[in-house]
Amino acid sequence: MTSSSPKCLVCYIVSQELAKTSSLLPSNKKRSIIVHSLISSLGILNPHFSDTHRIQVVNPRKATYKELAVYHSNDYLDFVLDPKNYVSAGDAPMDASLNANFGLEDDCPPFQGLPEYVQLVAGATLTAAEVLRQSKAEVAICWDGGRHHAQKSHASGFCYVADCILAILALKRRLSSLHISNMIPTPKPRVMYLDLDLHFSDAVSDAFFSSVTPQVLTLSIHHTAPGFFPVSPRSQLPSVSSPDFDPFTLSIPLLKGASNNTYARIWPIVERVKDSFAPDFIVIQCGVDSLAGDPCATFNWSLGGAAGSLGWYINKILEWQGRMLLLGGGGYNSPNAARAWAYLTSLCLQSPLSLDTQIPDHSGFPLYAPSFTLDVPQGNMHDHNTDDHLSSIEAAFQDVIPIIQARLRR
Repeated sequence: MTSSSPKCLVCYIVSQELAKTSSLLPSNKKRSIIVHSLISSLGILNPHFSDTHRIQVVNPRKATYKELAVYHSNDYLDFVLDPKNYVSAGDAPMDASLNANFGLEDDCPPFQGLPEYVQLVAGATLTAAEVLRQSKAEVAICWDGGRHHAQKSHASGFCYVADCILAILALKRRLSSLHISNMIPTPKPRVMYLDLDLHFSDAVSDAFFSSVTPQVLTLSIHHTAPGFFPVSPRSQLPSVSSPDFDPFTLSIPLLKGASNNTYARIWPIVERVKDSFAPDFIVIQCGVDSLAGDPCATFNWSLGGAAGSLGWYINKILEWQGRMLLLGGGGYNSPNAARAWAYLTSLCLQSPLSLDTQIPDHSGFPLYAPSFTLDVPQGNMHDHNTDDHLSSIEAAFQDVIPIIQARLRR
């Protein structure tokens, strides 16, 4: 690229209001502020951070009721968006049965600011999707999004709004422009959703299961074990002989201790699925509860430094054709989530930070003890993903890939 060539644009969705409101989330208090503060202090949001790419901060808007109702039920929205349903300290508690009806209990407690949270997080992800739809950027990043468990009519798994689903629904819409020469409508875009969170993307996979047209493909790489959330038959390895088999709703279930080597072994499957589907848009849910050091303590995944690491995955994905939306998700060690998403943002700008980068002095600096560096190294628990288990995954997808290809030829 010459000095006169325009830089590729990466849009980064954030505002003070979004960071402050997202930091109210009970499962991830203050995480949003921690993440955006580190990314800013590292200079990543500086327009001159990269020689080849330019980052543009885009302030999100609030999603409207109508936009939320594209997926969510009216009953759920009427309740969750009504500020009168969230009491202040000292007020009489509201009817617990109403909370339960909409999943606002246990891991999804109601909290003050929830109506604004729902609208802002959905609006942020939809802002990112619209930037991509309008071809204003090749990559859009919304680390406050990625809420992949929220259901149509109830909250679930720390997720109150189905921003992933809303983004996919927006991206799959045909652009209104026509080829003027022959007035043939533009083809319907294909959207591939790739979920890297520790937990299965149940709500997203369910939303697009057995779609009439193969316009959306979901692929979730996650942990499964008896009783591990979320319990769903779709979290299991796909079987072409199952009456419920859908070649566009796919899972790669991994056992405890999954390491860089395990992720490197399954990467060719991800590539083959992508090559077969040939998406126009790729939505990547970058939940970081799969990283070593997360309180979930389930996987050994590292941030970078080796084949199969999270950073290695994102680098490979960034080589694909198609516009990309990167979302956040799980991750309950907030400093490590900030490390990871800062590093991934630098990868999107083709200017990767060194994993030895010292954490800059800023308001969150003490949180990064004891290393005070960017790295999240691989864990050392036993990797239970044996050669037999990984071979069974490879064999299953040997059957799946030809069916994807055949369905798309119809």
